[in-house]
Amino acid sequence: MKIKGRVDSPERLGMLLQQGRALRGISQRELAAELGLSQRYIHEIETGKHSKFADRLFAMARATNVDLFGELDYEPPVVPATDPEPGHG
Repeated sequence: MKIKGRVDSPERLGMLLQQGRALRGISQRELAAELGLSQRYIHEIETGKHSKFADRLFAMARATNVDLFGELDYEPPVVPATDPEPGHG
């Protein structure tokens, strides 16, 4: 299953990245270690903290009529079927 969302602000980008991390089942600290970043930096990105780069990127996208989208690949967990209780079958 694919989850798709429009990315038109640092906040929306952060939300999408947070959802992707959550779907992987890892913490901010684990992702930070994997990427060689600080947990604080991951938190700032996920909460949409503004930066000059991000503000300019989204301003340029709006000025040039460029729509940005993010897409998550999501496979729901498979829940094994349970056998009925003995004698109820």
